[in-house]
Amino acid sequence: MAALGSLSFSSLASSLSSSPKPSSFLATATLRPLVFLCTPSAAKMSAASASCSSVSGNAAASAVASVGQDLPDDYEEWTPKPDPRDRRRAGVLLHPTSFRGPYGIGDFGAEAFRFIDWLHQAGCSVWQVLPLVPPGRKANEEGSPYSGQDANCGNTLLISLEELVKDGLLAKAELPQPIDAERVNFAAVADLKDPLIAKAAERLIQSDGELKSQLENFHKDPSISSWLEDAAYFAAIDDSLNTFSWYLWPESLKNRHLAALEEIYQSKKDFIDLFIAQQFLFQRQWQKVRNYAQMKGISIMGDMPIYVGYHSADVWANKKHFLLNRRGFPLEVSGVPPDAFSETGQLWGSPLYDWKAMEKDGFSWWIHRIQRARDLYDEFRIDHFRGFAGFWAVPSEAKVAMDGRWKVGPGKSLFDAIFRSVGNINIIAEDLGVITEDVVQLRKSIGAPGMAVLQFGFGSDAKNPHLPHNHERNQVVYTGTHDNDTIRGWWDTLKNEEKSNVMKYLSISEEDDISWKLIQAALSSVTQTAVIPLQDILRLGVSARMNIPATQFGNWSWRIPSSTSFDHLETEATKLRDLLSTYGRL
Repeated sequence: MAALGSLSFSSLASSLSSSPKPSSFLATATLRPLVFLCTPSAAKMSAASASCSSVSGNAAASAVASVGQDLPDDYEEWTPKPDPRDRRRAGVLLHPTSFRGPYGIGDFGAEAFRFIDWLHQAGCSVWQVLPLVPPGRKANEEGSPYSGQDANCGNTLLISLEELVKDGLLAKAELPQPIDAERVNFAAVADLKDPLIAKAAERLIQSDGELKSQLENFHKDPSISSWLEDAAYFAAIDDSLNTFSWYLWPESLKNRHLAALEEIYQSKKDFIDLFIAQQFLFQRQWQKVRNYAQMKGISIMGDMPIYVGYHSADVWANKKHFLLNRRGFPLEVSGVPPDAFSETGQLWGSPLYDWKAMEKDGFSWWIHRIQRARDLYDEFRIDHFRGFAGFWAVPSEAKVAMDGRWKVGPGKSLFDAIFRSVGNINIIAEDLGVITEDVVQLRKSIGAPGMAVLQFGFGSDAKNPHLPHNHERNQVVYTGTHDNDTIRGWWDTLKNEEKSNVMKYLSISEEDDISWKLIQAALSSVTQTAVIPLQDILRLGVSARMNIPATQFGNWSWRIPSSTSFDHLETEATKLRDLLSTYGRL
């Protein structure tokens, strides 16, 4: 069948008149206006065309039948075919650092596979993670995945030592004694794991065989080498000079003079090779986890911070794409105006993009970044999506974010360039905070789902967009995000008036289990996707909160309690699966 969008009345009439006349009711059919059974939006046209082309011949026949004519005996069987893209689904938010494990941090070892099995048992089809980038160790952010030292590299602290033993790169006897750590101490974990991961990487470099060949192919892959070599050189110089920022490097290295870089390569070749090998080990282990998830029907939803850290290979190697002065120092930095989390706004401090320069270059930097995200995830959330429509620019010398001002972002031109180069991508727009009409229009123009957070829904009136009756199908609903308290912690500190609003809206009392009542409200929403933090499924309190925005210390360290095992969460899995069945999310 021809694509419906290109089907003309004249061509159809011609085909009918030139074809043999059947003895069925079509023999006397007169041409009537077509009933278009598929009306896809431009953003989904390619996928929808395939769906439209599968419309049955019977349905096509009814489109050209005269009013009042008999329909075939099997007419009642012509039921609409569900579009798999419209499937309702649910998942869990859990960063890998939060897994249990013997060495102070979660990793890509056995616990990750147990979690995927548990998701499958519970009927979930999405696993959302936070950014997998290496947290900046000099930014005083204590492991923040949103303050990474490189936008494309992986956090090597997530590499499983036990998996390295299975690969023959470490001996079992070399593994350290397990440590009892209820929370992640990132500095202590680095002291413990870094030397062993480096040892495994060195053995890989010196080896022969299939694994060494995979390493060489990884390094030669143009989509990898385009960012990996800059990252390796940056790390090598950083290791040599140990300054707070690349801004303090000698001029020749700061500005990437070829002779200076060649000297670094000769003096730090072993370090550079080890860096590349460790990134390969990260990629190899993560891909095994991702492949297993795909086999279990689990889509991995990643997370991409809109901005990158100043002390990073991304800025150092691409200065022309950032708003820097001639000496390389930021003119303005990122943040947001005063909000619910801070009366003076949030001063993030990341350098801002020079969007005009990026557009002249065809947005190549962003295209490469999106391609890398597709290499890691099945779909991904873009944090602070509103910054593409209008962004908050704070003078670099300002002490608080409220001194900033709004500026025009790149808008749809950025996404047009990405779609032309990369094709269709599955992104989720984090559209929280100050959301203006241009943000809404941009999100809708690219067909990206936005977000709703139930904890934000009960502090105003019935028009609040986070209340379930105001949700849209093309949205992702959360009970809370990594920036929110757990449901239990939120409930315990909620003002009486807001708490009364919750109980009235959900028809519950103070004696009800608020965690599961809010989970049920999220799952019953009309949104196509619902995501629940694991802390809420476990009914944990404020001590399990992942992050408090606008604070610098004590975040990102939560781990699943040592007393909790996925093997013993059958009750929670059954309860969650029953709710998913009730609300059509299996």
